[in-house]
Amino acid sequence: MQAIHVSLYALILIVAMALIFDFMNGFHDAANAIATVVSTGVLKPHTAVAMTAFMNCVAIFVFDLHVATTVGKGTVDPAIVDHYVVFGALVGAIGWNVITWYYGIPSSSSHALIGGLIGAAIAKAGSGSLIASGIFKIIAFIVISPLLGFLLGSIMMVLVSWIFVRSQPRNIDRWFRRLQLVSASLYSLGHGGNDAQKTMGLIWMLLIASGYAADNGHLPPWVVISCYGAIGFGTLFGGWRIVKTMGQKITKLKPVGGFCAETGGAMTLFIATALGIPVSTTHTITGAIVGVGSAQKTSAVRWGVAGNIVWAWILTIPASAFIAAIAWWVGTKIL
Repeated sequence: MQAIHVSLYALILIVAMALIFDFMNGFHDAANAIATVVSTGVLKPHTAVAMTAFMNCVAIFVFDLHVATTVGKGTVDPAIVDHYVVFGALVGAIGWNVITWYYGIPSSSSHALIGGLIGAAIAKAGSGSLIASGIFKIIAFIVISPLLGFLLGSIMMVLVSWIFVRSQPRNIDRWFRRLQLVSASLYSLGHGGNDAQKTMGLIWMLLIASGYAADNGHLPPWVVISCYGAIGFGTLFGGWRIVKTMGQKITKLKPVGGFCAETGGAMTLFIATALGIPVSTTHTITGAIVGVGSAQKTSAVRWGVAGNIVWAWILTIPASAFIAAIAWWVGTKIL
């Protein structure tokens, strides 16, 4: 693939925008990782955020870069990628993140980024520029990841109920307050491993297109370190508007329920990251929380709130794609 000409100024600007998006991803999605452990009273918000940020960064030592490869080389034809496409994708993702954060809607930063990439690519070269197999996997997991989270969360809740059926509630609460520290840490590890890699993939795409990285080479280490650092730093600032929705409005959680939801969500993220599929941590933990609530009793879930969240999921890709298409056109005029 022939390298496009990109001024150093434009390249630095777009990489900085990507890291800002990664920061916002941590900021926006921090609530997913801490909502259960905060709402159950196991940790204070600032302590939970610090733990989550640390585990986001530890993911650098745990996961291979399969998700970054999918985003960087498996969603859009590399031949049409240029700095305008990446710029449009980032503006679309950041714009939708700001809108949903402002209204306290736990939407997916991941799918906002994918939607932005789709919108910018179609604006430049039409739908033929999309790699169908990669897009299909991502869209399929919009449904699969919350369902898998739901299934694993509910199974965990049923198993725990059977195992501790004769135990005193006070003892169960004490033990699961401790265990929830482990489950929240694992979920945060999975969150960092899957989400930070999406931004890495986008930067990698830009570097390959502009000739600063080889098409068949490895992801530059500075990209890996800066993306994990950005998402961890963003997590430190938290997404407080979304914590209440995730932790209390969907269903009331106790430590045992928080443990089961986080463990089910973590298992889902570990599986998806190993398969190289960029999934939504928001979708995953929401499915797990609903699974835990419904395993107790169906009426424990506020289905109206869950339904509103689902509508946000449905709108995320088309809305971010629309913003990105406009941003791509604007980018061609100003960059």
